[in-house]
Amino acid sequence: MIVLNEHDVRKLLDMESCVEAMEDVLVSLAQGELFQPLRSVARPPDAPGFIGLMPSHRGGGTPAYALKEIVVTPDNPTRGLDAHQGSVLLHDGRTGELVAIMNASPVTEIRTAAVSAVATRALARPRAGRVAILGAGVQARAHVDAMRAVLDDPEIRVWARRLEAAEELAGQVGATVAPSVDAALFGAEVVCTTTSAREAIVERRWLVTGAHVNAVGAFGPHRELDNETMAGASLFVDRRESALNEGGDYGLAAADGVVGPDDIKAELGEVLAGMHPGREHEDELTVFKSYGIGVEDLATADLVVRRARERGVGIEVDF
Repeated sequence: MIVLNEHDVRKLLDMESCVEAMEDVLVSLAQGELFQPLRSVARPPDAPGFIGLMPSHRGGGTPAYALKEIVVTPDNPTRGLDAHQGSVLLHDGRTGELVAIMNASPVTEIRTAAVSAVATRALARPRAGRVAILGAGVQARAHVDAMRAVLDDPEIRVWARRLEAAEELAGQVGATVAPSVDAALFGAEVVCTTTSAREAIVERRWLVTGAHVNAVGAFGPHRELDNETMAGASLFVDRRESALNEGGDYGLAAADGVVGPDDIKAELGEVLAGMHPGREHEDELTVFKSYGIGVEDLATADLVVRRARERGVGIEVDF
Protein backbone atom coordinates (compact mmCIF):
# COMPACT_ATOMS: atom_id res chain seq x y z
CA MET A 1 0.00 0.00 0.00
CA ILE A 2 1.17 3.53 -0.75
CA VAL A 3 0.60 6.39 1.70
CA LEU A 4 0.40 9.91 0.23
CA ASN A 5 0.31 12.99 2.43
CA GLU A 6 -1.12 16.38 1.48
CA HIS A 7 2.16 17.60 -0.01
CA ASP A 8 2.48 14.45 -2.11
CA VAL A 9 -1.02 14.78 -3.53
CA ARG A 10 -0.55 18.44 -4.41
CA LYS A 11 2.74 17.65 -6.15
CA LEU A 12 1.11 14.95 -8.25
CA LEU A 13 -2.28 16.51 -9.07
CA ASP A 14 -2.40 19.49 -11.45
CA MET A 15 -5.65 21.21 -12.39
CA GLU A 16 -5.46 20.61 -16.14
CA SER A 17 -5.04 16.84 -15.79
CA CYS A 18 -7.77 16.69 -13.16
CA VAL A 19 -10.18 18.53 -15.47
CA GLU A 20 -9.68 15.88 -18.16
CA ALA A 21 -10.01 13.06 -15.61
CA MET A 22 -13.30 14.53 -14.32
CA GLU A 23 -14.71 14.80 -17.83
CA ASP A 24 -13.83 11.16 -18.52
CA VAL A 25 -15.30 9.82 -15.28
CA LEU A 26 -18.56 11.78 -15.64
CA VAL A 27 -19.02 10.39 -19.16
CA SER A 28 -18.42 6.88 -17.78
CA LEU A 29 -20.99 7.51 -15.05
CA ALA A 30 -23.58 8.66 -17.59
CA GLN A 31 -22.92 5.54 -19.65
CA GLY A 32 -23.62 3.29 -16.68
CA GLU A 33 -20.06 2.05 -16.24
CA LEU A 34 -19.71 3.04 -12.57
CA PHE A 35 -21.52 2.34 -9.31
CA GLN A 36 -22.34 5.50 -7.36
CA PRO A 37 -24.48 5.17 -4.22
CA LEU A 38 -25.52 8.13 -2.12
CA ARG A 39 -23.08 9.26 0.55
CA SER A 40 -23.97 8.58 4.16
CA VAL A 41 -23.70 11.41 6.65
CA ALA A 42 -23.61 11.27 10.45
CA ARG A 43 -24.36 14.50 12.32
CA PRO A 44 -23.77 14.21 16.09
CA PRO A 45 -26.31 16.43 17.88
CA ASP A 46 -23.66 18.28 19.90
CA ALA A 47 -20.96 18.60 17.21
CA PRO A 48 -20.38 21.61 14.94
CA GLY A 49 -19.73 19.45 11.88
CA PHE A 50 -20.36 15.99 10.52
CA ILE A 51 -18.67 12.95 9.01
CA GLY A 52 -19.49 11.75 5.51
CA LEU A 53 -18.69 8.44 3.81
CA MET A 54 -18.54 8.44 -0.01
CA PRO A 55 -18.12 4.99 -1.61
CA SER A 56 -17.83 4.21 -5.32
CA HIS A 57 -16.90 1.36 -7.65
CA ARG A 58 -15.49 0.95 -11.14
CA GLY A 59 -15.79 -2.34 -13.01
CA GLY A 60 -14.27 -3.30 -16.34
CA GLY A 61 -10.66 -4.20 -17.01
CA THR A 62 -9.20 -2.30 -14.04
CA PRO A 63 -11.83 -2.63 -11.30
CA ALA A 64 -11.48 -0.54 -8.16
CA TYR A 65 -13.32 0.48 -5.04
CA ALA A 66 -12.84 3.85 -3.40
CA LEU A 67 -14.05 5.35 -0.16
CA LYS A 68 -13.61 8.92 0.93
CA GLU A 69 -14.18 9.52 4.63
CA ILE A 70 -14.41 13.22 5.33
CA VAL A 71 -15.09 15.28 8.43
CA VAL A 72 -16.50 18.72 7.65
CA THR A 73 -15.82 21.30 10.36
CA PRO A 74 -17.17 24.71 9.28
CA ASP A 75 -15.07 26.64 11.81
CA ASN A 76 -11.75 25.29 10.55
CA PRO A 77 -10.93 28.28 8.32
CA THR A 78 -10.71 30.42 11.48
CA ARG A 79 -7.98 28.00 12.61
CA GLY A 80 -6.13 28.22 9.32
CA LEU A 81 -7.33 24.75 8.32
CA ASP A 82 -9.40 23.40 5.45
CA ALA A 83 -12.98 22.70 6.53
CA HIS A 84 -12.68 19.27 4.88
CA GLN A 85 -10.40 16.79 6.66
CA GLY A 86 -10.09 13.09 5.89
CA SER A 87 -8.69 10.45 3.58
CA VAL A 88 -9.38 8.61 0.35
CA LEU A 89 -8.94 4.82 0.37
CA LEU A 90 -8.35 3.05 -2.94
CA HIS A 91 -8.86 -0.74 -3.16
CA ASP A 92 -8.07 -3.25 -5.87
CA GLY A 93 -11.45 -4.22 -7.35
CA ARG A 94 -10.50 -7.88 -7.85
CA THR A 95 -8.84 -8.79 -4.57
CA GLY A 96 -10.16 -6.05 -2.32
CA GLU A 97 -6.61 -5.23 -1.18
CA LEU A 98 -6.00 -1.68 -0.01
CA VAL A 99 -3.82 -0.09 -2.68
CA ALA A 100 -3.47 3.46 -1.35
CA ILE A 101 -4.49 5.92 1.33
CA MET A 102 -4.13 9.63 0.68
CA ASN A 103 -4.97 12.96 2.23
CA ALA A 104 -8.47 13.95 1.09
CA SER A 105 -8.15 17.73 1.40
CA PRO A 106 -6.32 18.40 -1.89
CA VAL A 107 -8.34 15.69 -3.64
CA THR A 108 -11.61 17.39 -2.64
CA GLU A 109 -10.26 20.87 -3.32
CA ILE A 110 -8.88 20.23 -6.79
CA ARG A 111 -11.44 17.77 -8.16
CA THR A 112 -14.38 19.95 -7.04
CA ALA A 113 -13.02 22.95 -8.90
CA ALA A 114 -12.08 20.75 -11.86
CA VAL A 115 -15.70 19.59 -12.16
CA SER A 116 -16.80 23.23 -12.20
CA ALA A 117 -14.28 23.81 -14.99
CA VAL A 118 -15.79 20.91 -16.95
CA ALA A 119 -19.28 22.37 -16.41
CA THR A 120 -18.09 25.81 -17.51
CA ARG A 121 -16.52 24.43 -20.67
CA ALA A 122 -19.71 22.50 -21.45
CA LEU A 123 -22.38 25.02 -20.47
CA ALA A 124 -21.06 28.60 -20.51
CA ARG A 125 -21.43 30.76 -23.59
CA PRO A 126 -18.53 30.60 -26.03
CA ARG A 127 -15.80 33.18 -25.38
CA ALA A 128 -17.03 33.91 -21.84
CA GLY A 129 -14.38 36.07 -20.22
CA ARG A 130 -15.71 37.75 -17.06
CA VAL A 131 -15.78 35.59 -13.93
CA ALA A 132 -17.13 36.28 -10.43
CA ILE A 133 -15.81 34.16 -7.56
CA LEU A 134 -17.89 34.43 -4.39
CA GLY A 135 -15.89 33.36 -1.36
CA ALA A 136 -12.20 33.57 -0.48
CA GLY A 137 -11.43 30.17 1.00
CA VAL A 138 -9.93 26.95 -0.30
CA GLN A 139 -12.54 26.43 -3.00
CA ALA A 140 -12.41 30.04 -4.15
CA ARG A 141 -8.67 29.77 -4.76
CA ALA A 142 -9.06 26.44 -6.55
CA HIS A 143 -11.83 27.87 -8.74
CA VAL A 144 -9.56 30.68 -9.87
CA ASP A 145 -7.14 28.03 -11.14
CA ALA A 146 -9.98 25.99 -12.65
CA MET A 147 -11.50 28.91 -14.56
CA ARG A 148 -8.10 29.84 -15.94
CA ALA A 149 -7.66 26.25 -17.09
CA VAL A 150 -10.71 26.40 -19.38
CA LEU A 151 -11.25 30.10 -20.20
CA ASP A 152 -8.98 32.31 -22.28
CA ASP A 153 -7.35 34.84 -19.92
CA PRO A 154 -10.52 35.59 -17.93
CA GLU A 155 -11.10 38.76 -15.93
CA ILE A 156 -11.72 37.54 -12.37
CA ARG A 157 -13.43 39.38 -9.53
CA VAL A 158 -13.49 38.10 -5.96
CA TRP A 159 -16.03 38.91 -3.26
CA ALA A 160 -16.09 37.64 0.31
CA ARG A 161 -17.93 38.61 3.47
CA ARG A 162 -14.60 39.66 4.97
CA LEU A 163 -13.09 42.27 2.70
CA GLU A 164 -9.59 41.54 3.97
CA ALA A 165 -9.93 37.88 2.94
CA ALA A 166 -11.03 38.89 -0.56
CA GLU A 167 -8.15 41.36 -0.79
CA GLU A 168 -5.64 38.72 0.30
CA LEU A 169 -6.85 36.15 -2.23
CA ALA A 170 -7.14 38.68 -5.04
CA GLY A 171 -3.61 39.88 -4.38
CA GLN A 172 -2.24 36.35 -4.44
CA VAL A 173 -3.98 35.26 -7.66
CA GLY A 174 -4.03 38.51 -9.62
CA ALA A 175 -7.78 39.16 -9.40
CA THR A 176 -9.90 42.24 -8.65
CA VAL A 177 -11.79 42.74 -5.39
CA ALA A 178 -15.53 43.45 -5.57
CA PRO A 179 -17.09 45.37 -2.65
CA SER A 180 -20.45 43.57 -2.85
CA VAL A 181 -22.08 40.53 -4.41
CA ASP A 182 -23.98 42.58 -6.97
CA ALA A 183 -20.77 44.39 -7.94
CA ALA A 184 -19.00 41.06 -8.40
CA LEU A 185 -21.85 39.76 -10.56
CA PHE A 186 -22.14 42.90 -12.71
CA GLY A 187 -21.40 41.74 -16.26
CA ALA A 188 -20.09 38.34 -15.07
CA GLU A 189 -20.65 35.62 -17.65
CA VAL A 190 -19.46 32.87 -15.30
CA VAL A 191 -20.19 32.81 -11.57
CA CYS A 192 -18.68 30.41 -9.02
CA THR A 193 -20.30 30.39 -5.58
CA THR A 194 -17.92 28.83 -3.06
CA THR A 195 -19.20 30.21 0.25
CA SER A 196 -20.47 28.83 3.52
CA ALA A 197 -23.62 30.96 3.23
CA ARG A 198 -26.68 29.73 5.06
CA GLU A 199 -29.11 31.97 3.16
CA ALA A 200 -29.17 32.98 -0.50
CA ILE A 201 -26.59 35.58 -1.48
CA VAL A 202 -27.17 35.52 -5.27
CA GLU A 203 -30.28 37.24 -6.61
CA ARG A 204 -31.56 36.54 -10.11
CA ARG A 205 -31.82 40.24 -10.94
CA TRP A 206 -28.04 40.61 -10.56
CA LEU A 207 -27.18 37.94 -13.14
CA VAL A 208 -26.57 38.97 -16.73
CA THR A 209 -28.47 37.41 -19.59
CA GLY A 210 -26.88 34.12 -20.59
CA ALA A 211 -24.78 33.73 -17.44
CA HIS A 212 -23.53 30.36 -16.25
CA VAL A 213 -23.40 29.64 -12.50
CA ASN A 214 -21.36 26.94 -10.77
CA ALA A 215 -23.10 26.56 -7.39
CA VAL A 216 -20.61 24.79 -5.14
CA GLY A 217 -20.73 25.94 -1.55
CA ALA A 218 -24.17 25.18 -0.11
CA PHE A 219 -25.06 21.76 1.23
CA GLY A 220 -27.64 20.32 3.60
CA PRO A 221 -30.07 22.98 4.85
CA HIS A 222 -28.13 25.88 3.31
CA ARG A 223 -28.29 27.74 0.01
CA GLU A 224 -26.43 30.34 -2.07
CA LEU A 225 -28.93 30.98 -4.90
CA ASP A 226 -32.36 32.56 -4.45
CA ASN A 227 -35.57 30.90 -5.65
CA GLU A 228 -35.84 33.20 -8.66
CA THR A 229 -32.42 32.06 -9.88
CA MET A 230 -33.29 28.39 -9.44
CA ALA A 231 -36.71 28.79 -11.07
CA GLY A 232 -35.35 30.79 -14.01
CA ALA A 233 -32.37 28.58 -14.83
CA SER A 234 -31.71 25.52 -16.90
CA LEU A 235 -30.51 23.28 -14.10
CA PHE A 236 -27.74 20.69 -14.44
CA VAL A 237 -26.29 18.51 -11.67
CA ASP A 238 -23.48 16.02 -11.20
CA ARG A 239 -25.94 13.38 -9.98
CA ARG A 240 -29.74 13.50 -9.91
CA GLU A 241 -29.99 11.21 -6.91
CA SER A 242 -27.77 13.55 -4.90
CA ALA A 243 -29.83 16.59 -5.88
CA LEU A 244 -33.07 14.91 -4.90
CA ASN A 245 -31.79 13.68 -1.53
CA GLU A 246 -29.08 15.98 -0.23
CA GLY A 247 -30.71 19.39 0.08
CA GLY A 248 -28.75 22.51 -0.76
CA ASP A 249 -29.91 24.98 -3.41
CA TYR A 250 -32.08 22.48 -5.28
CA GLY A 251 -33.54 20.87 -2.18
CA LEU A 252 -34.58 24.15 -0.57
CA ALA A 253 -36.02 25.52 -3.83
CA ALA A 254 -37.94 22.27 -4.25
CA ALA A 255 -39.25 22.53 -0.69
CA ASP A 256 -40.50 26.02 -1.57
CA GLY A 257 -42.30 24.58 -4.61
CA VAL A 258 -40.40 26.53 -7.27
CA VAL A 259 -38.57 23.56 -8.87
CA GLY A 260 -39.11 19.83 -9.13
CA PRO A 261 -37.36 16.74 -10.52
CA ASP A 262 -38.46 17.51 -14.07
CA ASP A 263 -36.64 20.85 -13.88
CA ILE A 264 -33.27 19.07 -13.76
CA LYS A 265 -32.34 19.14 -17.43
CA ALA A 266 -29.54 16.58 -17.23
CA GLU A 267 -26.55 15.30 -15.35
CA LEU A 268 -23.33 16.93 -16.50
CA GLY A 269 -22.03 13.58 -17.76
CA GLU A 270 -25.10 13.25 -20.00
CA VAL A 271 -24.21 16.56 -21.64
CA LEU A 272 -20.60 15.48 -22.10
CA ALA A 273 -21.69 12.14 -23.57
CA GLY A 274 -23.99 13.83 -26.09
CA MET A 275 -27.19 12.59 -24.44
CA HIS A 276 -28.40 16.17 -23.84
CA PRO A 277 -27.54 19.33 -25.77
CA GLY A 278 -26.70 21.40 -22.67
CA ARG A 279 -27.07 25.11 -23.33
CA GLU A 280 -29.58 25.60 -26.12
CA HIS A 281 -29.45 29.37 -26.70
CA GLU A 282 -27.24 32.37 -25.94
CA ASP A 283 -29.69 34.02 -23.53
CA GLU A 284 -30.20 30.92 -21.37
CA LEU A 285 -29.26 31.08 -17.69
CA THR A 286 -27.51 27.81 -16.83
CA VAL A 287 -26.83 26.58 -13.30
CA PHE A 288 -24.61 23.63 -12.48
CA LYS A 289 -25.32 22.50 -8.93
CA SER A 290 -22.29 20.60 -7.69
CA TYR A 291 -22.81 18.07 -4.91
CA GLY A 292 -19.52 16.22 -5.20
CA ILE A 293 -19.69 12.46 -5.75
CA GLY A 294 -17.50 9.50 -4.92
CA VAL A 295 -16.62 8.50 -8.50
CA GLU A 296 -14.84 11.86 -8.82
CA ASP A 297 -12.69 10.91 -5.82
CA LEU A 298 -12.06 7.45 -7.29
CA ALA A 299 -10.86 8.89 -10.61
CA THR A 300 -8.72 11.50 -8.87
CA ALA A 301 -7.17 8.95 -6.51
CA ASP A 302 -6.48 6.62 -9.43
CA LEU A 303 -4.68 9.41 -11.31
CA VAL A 304 -2.65 10.34 -8.22
CA VAL A 305 -1.60 6.75 -7.52
CA ARG A 306 -0.53 6.13 -11.12
CA ARG A 307 1.67 9.21 -11.00
CA ALA A 308 3.03 8.32 -7.58
CA ARG A 309 4.14 4.92 -8.87
CA GLU A 310 5.74 6.48 -11.95
CA ARG A 311 7.60 9.16 -9.97
CA GLY A 312 8.47 7.27 -6.81
CA VAL A 313 6.42 9.56 -4.57
CA GLY A 314 4.89 8.45 -1.25
CA ILE A 315 5.68 5.84 1.38
CA GLU A 316 5.21 2.12 0.71
CA VAL A 317 3.69 0.28 3.68
CA ASP A 318 3.31 -3.48 4.16
CA PHE A 319 -0.32 -3.53 5.25
